[in-house]
Amino acid sequence: MSTEVVMPQMGESIAEGTITKWLKKLGERVERDEPLFEISTDKVDAEIPSPAAGTLTEVRFKEGETVEVNTVVAVLDGDQASATAPAPAKAEAPAPPPPAPAPPPPPPPQQAAPPPPVQAKPAPPPSPASPPPPAPPVAEKKDGSAATAEELRRTKSSPLVRKIAQEHNVDISQLEGTGLSGRVTKNDILSYIESGSTAAPAQRPAERVATPAPAPAQEIVAPPPPRPQLGDRVEQMSVMRKKIMEHMVLSRRTSAHVTTVYEIDMTRIARLRDKHRDAFYERTGTKLTFMPFIFEAVNKGLRKFPIFNAQVNGEQIIYKQDINLGMAVALDWGLIVPVIKRADDLSISGLARAANDLADRARTKQLKPDEVTGGTFTITNPGVFGGLFGTPIINQPQLAILGVGKIEKRAKVMTTPDGDDFIGIRWMAYFALSFDHRVIDGSDAERFLAFIKEELEAGDFSV
Repeated sequence: MSTEVVMPQMGESIAEGTITKWLKKLGERVERDEPLFEISTDKVDAEIPSPAAGTLTEVRFKEGETVEVNTVVAVLDGDQASATAPAPAKAEAPAPPPPAPAPPPPPPPQQAAPPPPVQAKPAPPPSPASPPPPAPPVAEKKDGSAATAEELRRTKSSPLVRKIAQEHNVDISQLEGTGLSGRVTKNDILSYIESGSTAAPAQRPAERVATPAPAPAQEIVAPPPPRPQLGDRVEQMSVMRKKIMEHMVLSRRTSAHVTTVYEIDMTRIARLRDKHRDAFYERTGTKLTFMPFIFEAVNKGLRKFPIFNAQVNGEQIIYKQDINLGMAVALDWGLIVPVIKRADDLSISGLARAANDLADRARTKQLKPDEVTGGTFTITNPGVFGGLFGTPIINQPQLAILGVGKIEKRAKVMTTPDGDDFIGIRWMAYFALSFDHRVIDGSDAERFLAFIKEELEAGDFSV
């Protein structure tokens, strides 16, 4: 008995997935729930388990191909008649080729059919000297006759693509999609916007007559693409890398990025961690790092300054009720940001367990779509690699992101209660806060980061 394997829908807003790797080869045996192939979507990379036990007898899509959800991607044959099942399928396959020659005759009628509409359009404006008038009628007829095609293109575009199009006033129906069945992908819409919207004036010539001529001709000059030289190594971008690229460019284009940096004394946190590290591991089964303390300080800061836990919708600011902390996790093949939901409801031990669990499953591609969505504030930790600080890019649609630099011992000038200065050895780190200056003022950013500094330096945490 054959079993069809379909592209799963890994989330409500996900309409397609890219097959990044087949974990089984044709003819190989696969057990139920054993990983069969890997996919990459807008939200997460994941291993897809086999829906049944059997032999992989058919693979309909290659690695790197993007497939709409619920599309059959492979076929498994069970133990019974597994050898005979594929034979009939192949026997029926050759049958279609004979009818193939039949299509050539129909093309003449299809070629004959287009002429009538073409004649119908030029018929109203017979005068050759008046090309502008025909344009409006064609657009009107296009709206009426091609309404179904345009609607299809809109529905086939993902919610994210439609949102980007709405924010930049782009009509998706005018774009040529490179996705499956003409779908307009994120790369299509971003490439269109990045190009300076050169096609926009052509769609609205009546609205702007003087603007299109000078701007595209002189201001927008696309540099020639780089060409590999002898000895260079060229490799195709992974699906995840392309998604990261699109997301980062979109964020820089959307938010007005500003970054402020504070130096924070983490000595008391370091001592607290050293004191409870062993007992904490015995009690919870997970390691105690600096991050849970930082998470808790951030939770308190977001409650005190709710603008940092907000989002922008047009001219509205949405203050989020839940605090969902995104934590950037570096992978060997890219970067992903799993989310600790309702982080302010968790204790230090709860935050530690949640963070370690998400990071471990991110590295083994076991995350679920809802575990990488819904974040309201993100924390990234380049310090784990030795970085002192950077200027992190905001994770849309959030309004801020906190970068934690390397926590290390440094010589620090300190002052005694009597006012005498001395040099001490302290655990120090730089914290960099990037925020969206469209709705967050610099003074608010300074107060927020100063509050985080005060909380961490006080070291008043229950472990």
